Amino acid sequence: MDYFFIILMGFFIVIANIIGFISYRKKKNLYFSAFTILLLAIFFGTLGGTLAIIIIRDPFALFYGMQLGYYLMINSAIVFIIAILATVVKKYNSKNI
Repeated sequence: MDYFFIILMGFFIVIANIIGFISYRKKKNLYFSAFTILLLAIFFGTLGGTLAIIIIRDPFALFYGMQLGYYLMINSAIVFIIAILATVVKKYNSKNI
C-alpha cells in the first residue's frame, strides 16, 4: 500500500508540472505557470488527502494530502525562482546588447 501512495504522489507532481507547462505555452508567462502549479498544490493536496482517507479509512491519512501539497508548493517556489532568474538574465542581456 505504501508504494501506491508514492506512485500517486509522483503522478500528481508530474501532472501538475505538465499542466504548468501547458499554461506557460498558452500564456508565455513563467509567473502564471508558477501560480498555476501553486493552485494545483491546493487541489491535488485535497484530492490526495481525500483518496487516502477513503482508501486507508483513518483520519490521520489527511496528512498524506498535506505532504503532497507541501511538495507541490516547493515545486511552485522552484518554478517562481526560475522565473525570477529568467527575468533578471533577460533584463541584464538586453542592457548589454
